[in-house]
Amino acid sequence: MALRRVLGLGGALGRRSCCSKPPLPPDLVEALRAVVGVPNVSTATAVRQQHGHDESMHPCAPPDAVVWPQDVEQVQELAALCSRARVPMVPFGTGTGLEGGVNAVQGGVCFDLSRMDAITELRLEDFSVAVEPGVTRKALNSHLRGTGLWFPVDPGADASLCGMAATGASGTNAVRYGTMRHNVLNLRVVLPDGRLLHTAGPGRQPRKRAAGYDLTSLFVGSEGTLGFLTQATLRLHPLPEATVAAAVAFPSVRAAVSCTVQVLQAAVPVARIEFLDEVMAGACGRYSGVELPAAATLLLELHGSQHGLTEQQRQAEEIVGLNGGSSLAWAEEPEERGRLWAMRHNAWYAALALRPGCQGYSTDVCVPISRLPDVVVETQQDLRESGITGPMVGHVGDGNFHCLLIFDTQDPAEAQRVHAFTQRLGRRALAAGGTCTGEHGVGLGKRALLREELGQEGLDTLRSIKTALDPHNLMNPGKVV
Repeated sequence: MALRRVLGLGGALGRRSCCSKPPLPPDLVEALRAVVGVPNVSTATAVRQQHGHDESMHPCAPPDAVVWPQDVEQVQELAALCSRARVPMVPFGTGTGLEGGVNAVQGGVCFDLSRMDAITELRLEDFSVAVEPGVTRKALNSHLRGTGLWFPVDPGADASLCGMAATGASGTNAVRYGTMRHNVLNLRVVLPDGRLLHTAGPGRQPRKRAAGYDLTSLFVGSEGTLGFLTQATLRLHPLPEATVAAAVAFPSVRAAVSCTVQVLQAAVPVARIEFLDEVMAGACGRYSGVELPAAATLLLELHGSQHGLTEQQRQAEEIVGLNGGSSLAWAEEPEERGRLWAMRHNAWYAALALRPGCQGYSTDVCVPISRLPDVVVETQQDLRESGITGPMVGHVGDGNFHCLLIFDTQDPAEAQRVHAFTQRLGRRALAAGGTCTGEHGVGLGKRALLREELGQEGLDTLRSIKTALDPHNLMNPGKVV
């Protein structure tokens, strides 16, 4: 119960448990089986439980049935069946979300899209590719090996690309290559009633357009509340000729974050610039066996031509020195750079290792770059005064940072402190002109903060859009709005 209070959950979610009895009408279950085949429909408790949560701390809320469509026509038929029966529908990719986006808080049917895993169209000359929802970012980049192209958006987890579009994901490379919102050219969407929509028109993939409302951007970040993303046409990028990376320690958190701002102001085209506070740096070093001092740290990566990198490195070293940073030892070999970024991507597990037996909750905010030093320092002070273990890590080149909150979920007092902290953090970001989430999404946990961020008119506009596309509130109900 303490955890539920932490996340501000109750009501309908509290009434559904991982052992709830499937209430779907038998004739609907049989109709679903008629579309996809008996092996591709399950009402087993274990399967439903597996699909009732993501990697967040939100309590499991299982669907009443899970279906595995094989193609877009089956998704259309299944959606039409559920729509006519007024049964909720929840899209499911790899389940790596962090805000309860796949939790079936009103039951219904979970559409597991992982078996639709075709890379349907690769146009090297146009720098674009079309993928189905079962294709993950690592699978795509493996497929692109040898072409000279890659897809750079990297949230850490090997998430499905359509799922990344649905949550508006970004990650370590966003400061150079943009977020999913910048890298999706077209989406094929099955609407709640089974109709098919191509957000930029069938087969179209222009690199820019000014024709009508931007439907693609509407569905990017919609978190499964408006329809099923059954294909995404993505922008690809040339692989850089040369890459170098380095870790640099600073005397204080403010110095590290101020250095980030100055690097960006100097127009150094960094590909990645990641921040670890001293607690996170020490934990990452111990967990990954990498020699890293327990100090405020930046991880930098530069991409470009060999000649261009020399100038970038000189600029970065000069700015680092002005902020009291340590000397930079640039890693050029792929293996060495791989170890550095593997350490960064294992930050979550390193944080959990700080308090064995406890659990974690990851929350994120994003603020204007100019406000970043003050907000990060204030947040670190808040963590200390609250007595919370919450190492900080962030994509500070975008003004986006995370607090990995490690706590005893069975301790009501500690749980309440964590809940109060997350609310203060969100409001601190809003007061600084930022957002309550830069990349995790709203899901279940940040609906109240979304209202404060957008205001009532903004929220009412979102609800009007939702009602126009999903008048019976069947698509992933209980999320976002």
